[in-house]
Amino acid sequence: MSSSVQLAAKALRTALLLGAIVTVAIAVVGGGIGFALVGPIGVSSALVGSAMAFVFMGITAGSILIGQKATGGSIASGLFFGIVLGAWLLKFVLFLVAAFAIRNSDAFDTVIAFSCVIAAVLGALVSDVIAISRARVPIVDMV
Repeated sequence: MSSSVQLAAKALRTALLLGAIVTVAIAVVGGGIGFALVGPIGVSSALVGSAMAFVFMGITAGSILIGQKATGGSIASGLFFGIVLGAWLLKFVLFLVAAFAIRNSDAFDTVIAFSCVIAAVLGALVSDVIAISRARVPIVDMV
């Protein structure tokens, strides 16, 4: 793998780490707010919502890392795009399953769960921007 691919992989791992930190913070804050509003159901709703967002974020970054490793760093490969697209389709199906399961469940407060999902997604976007902007990945490799 070239150095730019290695730097990009490092940026994705950093984004995952920052996203995990943000997700834990949102789970704690959301759990506290959920407990204050609806009791223990609010805590479990916040934890499930935050965990869902982290899993989806992890699938995205993980598929890119797996795609890079499977293609030897060539992101112009059909295999790379197949892996990333397959992960996107998996996320779509998992989101629909989770949304319908939570919507029809009495064990979760949907407002708190989806508020934590939205907050965690926004936090993940910010962590991605921070990780990528600090990565200093070169556009052209000097061989």
